[in-house]
Amino acid sequence: MDGKLIAKLLLIAAVIGFCIHLATPLNEKIALGLDLQGGMHLALDVDTEQAVERKLDAMTNALRLEAQQQHLVIGTIQRRGMQILIPVPYAEEKAEFKRLMQRRYGQLELQDEQPELLVYGYTTYDIEEIKELAVGQALETIRNRIDQFGVSEPTVQKQGDRRIIIELPGVEDVDRAVELIGRTAVLEFRLVNENVSTRDALDGFLPENSEVLYQRHMDPQTNTEVDRTPFVLYRDVIFTGDRLLDARVRFDPQFNTPYVSITLDGEGARLFADVTGRNVGRRLAIVLDGHVHSAPVINERIPSGQASISGQFTMEQATDLSIVLRSGSLPAPVDIVENRTVGPTLGQDSIDKGILSVTIGMALVLLFMVAYYRLSGLLANMALLMNLIILMGLLAYFGATLTLPGIAGIILTIGIAVDANVLIFERIREELRRGASPRLAIEEGYAKAFSTILDANITTLIVAVILFQFGTGPIKGFAVTLSIGILASMFTAILCTRAIYELILVYKPIRKLSI
Repeated sequence: MDGKLIAKLLLIAAVIGFCIHLATPLNEKIALGLDLQGGMHLALDVDTEQAVERKLDAMTNALRLEAQQQHLVIGTIQRRGMQILIPVPYAEEKAEFKRLMQRRYGQLELQDEQPELLVYGYTTYDIEEIKELAVGQALETIRNRIDQFGVSEPTVQKQGDRRIIIELPGVEDVDRAVELIGRTAVLEFRLVNENVSTRDALDGFLPENSEVLYQRHMDPQTNTEVDRTPFVLYRDVIFTGDRLLDARVRFDPQFNTPYVSITLDGEGARLFADVTGRNVGRRLAIVLDGHVHSAPVINERIPSGQASISGQFTMEQATDLSIVLRSGSLPAPVDIVENRTVGPTLGQDSIDKGILSVTIGMALVLLFMVAYYRLSGLLANMALLMNLIILMGLLAYFGATLTLPGIAGIILTIGIAVDANVLIFERIREELRRGASPRLAIEEGYAKAFSTILDANITTLIVAVILFQFGTGPIKGFAVTLSIGILASMFTAILCTRAIYELILVYKPIRKLSI
């Protein structure tokens, strides 16, 4: 037997054996998409206007602290709409403040100047950039949360200017997933204003630099609010969750209840040590999404950068809180504009119909090939079965997600694989009509059909690669199965059937080819 033929047969056997090993069992190695195993589909709208307002609020707080540090005699700096109003009663202070703004806060432009008032704001270009960055940051934050939530093969993509589409296959606890994804998770550290009683504050006697926030007391069984405690807090934020380095669930050794331990980065630890050192005996409130979680008394300076968020948490609530804190806060609130659940029954129905369509399509192709090309058609059918084995094995190897469009790609692959064999068989027929021997007809048929098969498959493969690169979700599933199917069909049509022909000719020289 020819050495080249032995090498071909060994290669074919190795590839087929490897793919059979990979594809067993398929249900454990190939992930199913949302349309096949069920799950949830969400469409989120990012409130980009609030992203700009939050930037302006942060800038307003920074300007207040800057004015205090520079000992500038000015009024209360406040945001109104998309502008920051800075009362400056004295001309010297105004000139000094304008120089400060130009030197330290060049991203803000002077939009209006009155005798005792300066008005600053972002340019239209900066506002649009902030909005775009807010959507991008929200996309990454949500993706990080989902990754830590443990969903297999999620789809998170941007749609339009401010919308985010999320698909989570296999998710059963829909309410928990919605809460985890949509939670803003803005973490703030603020001092309690103990110069004002909560009774006076609730009656309306509240300083401009303070506000009332509440600590909610929840029933851990029903997760409903049963009581709330008011706190008077300074509006100035000492620092935010941007300084957060890590968040982990821990247990109180005394009561065996879960809480969230947070670790700050270097700058956050320095600020925390400075604030706790200067405010011993005062209360520091930990505020999350506008609600006070705890307001412990500062007993001593804390240089370690460690703090904790306690409350009446269940283990699941504490875990979810640690996830959203680790993945970062959303730059702006998100509204769920569409929440659609795909049940597993509907997914199983799609699988059954997909398998049925593949079975019917393949059966018709097999029958046609045998009826039209006789024994050569039988060889093509063997190659087609090898093609499916290789396809499923490689899908398992790459951990691809099988979707309903992916099944359509498999069906299309069957047609492409048969098309290559049809081209080869027709070339062989032409050579036989010219009087060539079976061996020469086979050699010439494969040689002349090769360039046509290569051109056709390469162009289709380019389209599949483009679909994979720029498509999302089910489109990618279609592109993956089509790409792998094209490569597998070229291998089986060009190498496998030819090797079988050569093997037959070695052991039994034939005068007439059944084609």
